[in-house]
Amino acid sequence: MNKTRTHSVVPGRSLTALRAAITAFFALDGFVFAGWVVRIPDIKHQTHASAGALGLALLGVSAGAVLTMTLTGRLCRRYGSHPVTVAWMVVLALSVALPPLTHSAPALGAVLLLFGAAYGGVNVAFNSAAVDLVAALRRPVMPSFHAAFSLGGMVGAGLGGLVAGTLSPTRHLLGLTVIGLIVTAVAGRTLLRHEPPAPPERTPSSPAEQGGRPGGRGLVFVLGLVALCTAYGEGAMADWGALHLQQDLAASAGTAAAGYACFALAMTAGRLTGTALLARLGRARTVVAGGTVAAAGMLLGSLAPTAGAALTGFAITGLGLANLFPVAVERAGALAGPSGVAVASTLGYGGMLLGPPAIGFMADWFSLPAALTSVAALAAVAAVIGVSTRRALGR
Repeated sequence: MNKTRTHSVVPGRSLTALRAAITAFFALDGFVFAGWVVRIPDIKHQTHASAGALGLALLGVSAGAVLTMTLTGRLCRRYGSHPVTVAWMVVLALSVALPPLTHSAPALGAVLLLFGAAYGGVNVAFNSAAVDLVAALRRPVMPSFHAAFSLGGMVGAGLGGLVAGTLSPTRHLLGLTVIGLIVTAVAGRTLLRHEPPAPPERTPSSPAEQGGRPGGRGLVFVLGLVALCTAYGEGAMADWGALHLQQDLAASAGTAAAGYACFALAMTAGRLTGTALLARLGRARTVVAGGTVAAAGMLLGSLAPTAGAALTGFAITGLGLANLFPVAVERAGALAGPSGVAVASTLGYGGMLLGPPAIGFMADWFSLPAALTSVAALAAVAAVIGVSTRRALGR
């Protein structure tokens, strides 16, 4: 497991090709996952599952992802992030076709366990590949990869909505399998031709790569908390934003549906401009500014008396949160290699799982607007972490 791999110093043209290939994998991941999500209502009807049974089946995605994230960090150290990315993406593309073939909630949960395992594995693998590339390029381009994921998700959801009335879930998700395998075959050739690059002063055996630097593991965990705070907000907005607009602010169904769209579009825009922002402000100030902006935006979004003001708050929240997760994952990977990426990703994914049920419980105890202020509180925590770790975050 401790086998040392030789990283190649890749010429500039090859670095550009690698960046394009890794971007394609990020976009494909968002596209496939969003395509599955929009067919969940049809799969529920097909399996005759109750809401509770469907919820338990959907936990298979989360459980599979959490189980494979740490394992994938080890696989990346042993075999390299490039072949592991390709292997997990093949499994993800094949497994997305399985849910429509099930006819009971337990069977659905079993195939979603495999789907979730592939989803979690490929996320750690291509983030690890991206961390290596960012180090070699010496430019803060990590947000651009996450912007590709967001764009892929928007395209996947939009296409899924368009074909839902004409294609069965079986044909739609099988189409995603075909697209996934084609993109993997094309982009995967570039990844498999090259070892992950590393700049001359960074070697795989360095203490930072192994997480052995004094305090390094603790810092990786703290960076994982930043990812958790960000993902908590994403999960909360996806599951509760529309209900808040409709239930608490008497918005129409169309306006309520626009709530998450405003958030997602703002987050995508923030990530598309993230490289320039990081070059100008550096990591620490980006985290501090992003957390502060997100906290202010979510206070507006949750406590505003009108739907229009709440939508503005949701958009501001998306802009603020946009680059926190990419910065946390990139820095954790720079400190501890694939293991750091695995830790930050696992904590981040845990935040996405924690957000919706936590807000549900708080809404029962207090109110939904009060519960949504927890998103602002955690965004503020991320900003405080940025202040307290500014030296370690660096530029």
